[in-house]
Amino acid sequence: MIVTVRDPKILKSLEPEKVRTYLQMHHWQEQRQIEDKAAIWTRKNETGQEFEILLPLKSEFLDFPRRMAEVLQTLEEASQTSQLEILGDLFTSASNVTIQGIVTNLQEGATTVQVTLMGVIVDKLRRILLELDEPVYELAVKAYQARIPVLCQGDLVKQSRSFILHNPHNFTLDLEAWNS
Repeated sequence: MIVTVRDPKILKSLEPEKVRTYLQMHHWQEQRQIEDKAAIWTRKNETGQEFEILLPLKSEFLDFPRRMAEVLQTLEEASQTSQLEILGDLFTSASNVTIQGIVTNLQEGATTVQVTLMGVIVDKLRRILLELDEPVYELAVKAYQARIPVLCQGDLVKQSRSFILHNPHNFTLDLEAWNS
Protein backbone atom coordinates (compact mmCIF):
# COMPACT_ATOMS: atom_id res chain seq x y z
CA MET A 1 0.00 0.00 0.00
CA ILE A 2 1.35 3.41 -0.96
CA VAL A 3 0.67 6.20 1.50
CA THR A 4 1.15 9.81 0.44
CA VAL A 5 1.74 12.37 3.17
CA ARG A 6 -0.44 15.41 2.48
CA ASP A 7 -1.06 16.94 5.90
CA PRO A 8 0.24 20.54 5.60
CA LYS A 9 0.85 20.73 9.36
CA ILE A 10 3.14 17.68 9.27
CA LEU A 11 4.89 18.86 6.10
CA LYS A 12 5.37 22.35 7.56
CA SER A 13 7.00 20.82 10.66
CA LEU A 14 9.84 19.29 8.63
CA GLU A 15 13.10 21.13 9.17
CA PRO A 16 15.16 21.79 6.02
CA GLU A 17 18.41 21.19 7.94
CA LYS A 18 17.19 17.74 9.05
CA VAL A 19 16.23 16.92 5.45
CA ARG A 20 19.68 18.08 4.30
CA THR A 21 21.32 15.74 6.84
CA TYR A 22 19.06 12.89 5.72
CA LEU A 23 20.01 13.49 2.08
CA GLN A 24 23.73 13.50 2.92
CA MET A 25 23.38 10.26 4.91
CA HIS A 26 21.62 8.62 1.96
CA HIS A 27 24.28 9.56 -0.61
CA TRP A 28 22.54 12.46 -2.29
CA GLN A 29 24.81 15.17 -3.71
CA GLU A 30 24.08 18.87 -3.39
CA GLN A 31 24.57 20.33 -6.87
CA ARG A 32 23.91 23.98 -6.19
CA GLN A 33 22.09 26.40 -3.97
CA ILE A 34 19.67 29.03 -5.26
CA GLU A 35 20.49 31.99 -3.04
CA ASP A 36 19.15 31.23 0.44
CA LYS A 37 15.86 29.92 -0.96
CA ALA A 38 16.47 26.35 -2.15
CA ALA A 39 19.09 23.72 -2.90
CA ILE A 40 19.16 21.19 -5.73
CA TRP A 41 20.17 17.65 -4.79
CA THR A 42 20.70 14.66 -7.11
CA ARG A 43 21.26 10.94 -6.77
CA LYS A 44 21.31 7.86 -8.96
CA ASN A 45 19.61 4.75 -7.68
CA GLU A 46 20.83 1.16 -8.08
CA THR A 47 19.46 0.94 -11.64
CA GLY A 48 21.20 4.16 -12.70
CA GLN A 49 18.04 6.26 -12.79
CA GLU A 50 18.79 9.86 -11.77
CA PHE A 51 16.59 11.74 -9.33
CA GLU A 52 16.50 15.42 -8.45
CA ILE A 53 15.17 17.20 -5.38
CA LEU A 54 14.48 20.90 -4.98
CA LEU A 55 14.82 21.38 -1.23
CA PRO A 56 13.27 24.60 0.13
CA LEU A 57 15.51 26.15 2.77
CA LYS A 58 12.93 28.34 4.51
CA SER A 59 9.67 27.11 6.00
CA GLU A 60 8.17 30.60 5.66
CA PHE A 61 7.52 30.11 1.94
CA LEU A 62 3.82 29.72 1.11
CA ASP A 63 4.44 26.60 -0.99
CA PHE A 64 6.77 24.98 1.60
CA PRO A 65 4.36 22.11 2.46
CA ARG A 66 3.81 21.32 -1.25
CA ARG A 67 7.56 21.37 -1.92
CA MET A 68 8.22 19.07 1.04
CA ALA A 69 5.52 16.70 -0.26
CA GLU A 70 7.46 16.61 -3.56
CA VAL A 71 10.68 15.90 -1.64
CA LEU A 72 9.04 12.95 0.14
CA GLN A 73 7.61 11.63 -3.12
CA THR A 74 11.01 11.75 -4.83
CA LEU A 75 12.74 10.12 -1.85
CA GLU A 76 10.13 7.35 -1.91
CA GLU A 77 10.68 6.69 -5.62
CA ALA A 78 14.47 6.87 -5.42
CA SER A 79 14.88 4.60 -2.40
CA GLN A 80 11.79 2.38 -2.73
CA THR A 81 10.98 3.31 0.88
CA SER A 82 7.55 4.41 2.08
CA GLN A 83 6.94 8.08 2.78
CA LEU A 84 5.86 7.17 6.31
CA GLU A 85 9.19 5.46 6.98
CA ILE A 86 11.09 8.45 5.58
CA LEU A 87 8.91 10.82 7.58
CA GLY A 88 9.63 8.79 10.71
CA ASP A 89 13.35 9.41 10.16
CA LEU A 90 12.82 13.13 9.51
CA PHE A 91 10.22 13.87 12.17
CA THR A 92 11.84 15.69 15.07
CA SER A 93 9.14 17.72 16.81
CA ALA A 94 5.51 18.79 16.89
CA SER A 95 3.85 21.22 19.22
CA ASN A 96 0.54 20.77 21.03
CA VAL A 97 -0.15 17.21 19.86
CA THR A 98 -2.45 14.65 21.44
CA ILE A 99 -0.91 11.26 22.08
CA GLN A 100 -2.84 8.08 22.75
CA GLY A 101 -0.88 5.27 24.33
CA ILE A 102 -0.46 2.58 26.94
CA VAL A 103 1.61 3.20 30.08
CA THR A 104 4.44 0.64 30.03
CA ASN A 105 6.68 1.91 32.82
CA LEU A 106 6.62 4.24 35.84
CA GLN A 107 9.66 5.59 37.69
CA GLU A 108 8.89 7.58 40.80
CA GLY A 109 11.06 10.53 41.76
CA ALA A 110 10.84 12.96 44.65
CA THR A 111 8.06 15.13 43.21
CA THR A 112 7.39 13.71 39.75
CA VAL A 113 6.94 10.36 38.03
CA GLN A 114 8.63 9.55 34.73
CA VAL A 115 6.06 7.75 32.59
CA THR A 116 6.84 5.65 29.54
CA LEU A 117 4.05 5.29 27.00
CA MET A 118 3.90 3.20 23.87
CA GLY A 119 1.96 5.18 21.28
CA VAL A 120 1.66 5.51 17.53
CA ILE A 121 3.67 8.33 15.94
CA VAL A 122 3.95 8.57 12.16
CA ASP A 123 2.31 5.14 11.76
CA LYS A 124 4.76 3.29 14.03
CA LEU A 125 4.55 2.21 17.63
CA ARG A 126 7.06 4.37 19.51
CA ARG A 127 8.36 4.89 23.05
CA ILE A 128 7.26 8.24 24.51
CA LEU A 129 8.66 9.61 27.77
CA LEU A 130 6.98 12.26 29.91
CA GLU A 131 7.04 13.51 33.48
CA LEU A 132 3.89 13.97 35.52
CA ASP A 133 3.39 15.77 38.82
CA GLU A 134 1.25 14.58 41.67
CA PRO A 135 -1.86 14.16 41.60
CA VAL A 136 -1.91 13.44 37.86
CA TYR A 137 0.56 10.60 38.14
CA GLU A 138 -2.01 8.68 40.19
CA LEU A 139 -3.98 8.38 36.94
CA ALA A 140 -0.86 7.00 35.26
CA VAL A 141 -0.53 4.40 38.02
CA LYS A 142 -4.19 3.40 37.57
CA ALA A 143 -3.72 3.20 33.79
CA TYR A 144 -0.58 1.09 34.23
CA GLN A 145 -2.18 -1.35 36.66
CA ALA A 146 -5.41 -1.80 34.68
CA ARG A 147 -3.83 -1.44 31.20
CA ILE A 148 -6.20 1.39 30.33
CA PRO A 149 -5.16 3.55 27.33
CA VAL A 150 -4.41 7.20 28.09
CA LEU A 151 -4.57 10.49 26.23
CA CYS A 152 -2.13 13.32 26.83
CA GLN A 153 -1.30 16.58 25.09
CA GLY A 154 2.06 18.30 24.89
CA ASP A 155 5.04 19.22 22.74
CA LEU A 156 6.62 16.14 21.16
CA VAL A 157 10.38 16.05 20.53
CA LYS A 158 12.39 13.18 19.05
CA GLN A 159 15.60 12.31 20.91
CA SER A 160 17.61 9.42 19.54
CA ARG A 161 15.18 6.50 19.15
CA SER A 162 12.64 7.80 21.68
CA PHE A 163 10.24 10.70 21.91
CA ILE A 164 9.78 13.07 24.82
CA LEU A 165 6.49 14.82 25.50
CA HIS A 166 7.31 18.19 27.05
CA ASN A 167 4.72 20.32 28.85
CA PRO A 168 2.28 17.42 29.28
CA HIS A 169 -1.27 18.43 30.09
CA ASN A 170 -4.81 17.02 29.86
CA PHE A 171 -3.55 13.57 30.90
CA THR A 172 -6.69 11.41 31.03
CA LEU A 173 -7.77 7.80 30.91
CA ASP A 174 -9.11 6.90 27.46
CA LEU A 175 -12.09 4.93 28.73
CA GLU A 176 -13.82 5.11 25.36
CA ALA A 177 -10.98 3.18 23.69
CA TRP A 178 -10.77 0.80 26.66
CA ASN A 179 -14.47 -0.07 26.49
CA SER A 180 -14.41 -0.63 22.72
